[in-house]
Amino acid sequence: MTTNKETNLIQKIRDGNTHAFSELVDAYKNLVYTLTYRMLGSREEAEEVSQDTFIKIFKSLPHFKGDSKLSTWIYKVAYNTCLDRIKQNKRNKTFVDIDHVKDVAFVSMNNALDKMLQEERKELIKRCLNLLPSNDVGLLTLFYFEEQNLAEMEKTLDIPVSTIKVQLFRARKKFAKVLEENLEKEIFQNYG
Repeated sequence: MTTNKETNLIQKIRDGNTHAFSELVDAYKNLVYTLTYRMLGSREEAEEVSQDTFIKIFKSLPHFKGDSKLSTWIYKVAYNTCLDRIKQNKRNKTFVDIDHVKDVAFVSMNNALDKMLQEERKELIKRCLNLLPSNDVGLLTLFYFEEQNLAEMEKTLDIPVSTIKVQLFRARKKFAKVLEENLEKEIFQNYG
């Protein structure tokens, strides 16, 4: 049952008094927001649903019979508005998630496969580098892994650039041969 104060407030709103509706919003905004936040768990959604709730209250107020307390009725409108939003989110989420899950699954699988291949390559490169003479390993490491240019390598190794170029060329050839031999062995071991 509504109190006399609530009945008067409702009548003022029905008569078009916007200030009276502001009073109603001020009186019940905390109740509505608290409920919507607890049900939805998101501040932004709770604010949106709270606004939607008060719009529904404004539109439905002419049909309010006063059988229950106004606060109970407002609570019920807020509750039902939250349920509507949850249903809407589930519908949208299910539709979006199917596509999103497919994309994420493919991306995750591709990333995992790429990572595995990269790790395997790194391991193979390490094994092959260890089969080379230490001077060659040093040159290849400085140039490819430390990304030093020839001028920097000249300062680091105290060797002229022309000599570094020749040694680097020879080290690459040796590495390519070792890599090719080890790749063939690995292919035959894994797939032969």
